[in-house]
Amino acid sequence: MKQILNTLGAPAPIGPYNQAVKSGHLLYTSGQIPIDPATGDLVKGGIREQTIQVLENLKTVTEAAGSTLNDVIKTTVFLADMGDFAEFNIVYAEYFAEENAPARSTVQVAALPKGSLVEIELIAKI
Repeated sequence: MKQILNTLGAPAPIGPYNQAVKSGHLLYTSGQIPIDPATGDLVKGGIREQTIQVLENLKTVTEAAGSTLNDVIKTTVFLADMGDFAEFNIVYAEYFAEENAPARSTVQVAALPKGSLVEIELIAKI
């Protein structure tokens, strides 16, 4: 059975999608970009600040579903510039310790919504 999940603690979707969907014992999130849920604006700063906001948004959505970042199985990361990869990894490692890190794919894309530098989606167990 599919259950739609949206929480006020994370940015509202900017299109025809939901923040996350529960199906069985899995949670699938939509990609999160670095939107401050309080203002609806893209956070200021570079890849570090934007990555923190994206991961905080994902943490909020994951917790609203009854899960945690420790339960994340897989992430997919979209970077506007692969030159940001090293700095991105430093922040990412603050949220996902190497011994429990999820599987991950990281790709560079031509552009991301609202001109953001990073977008991340994830799959977690519930």
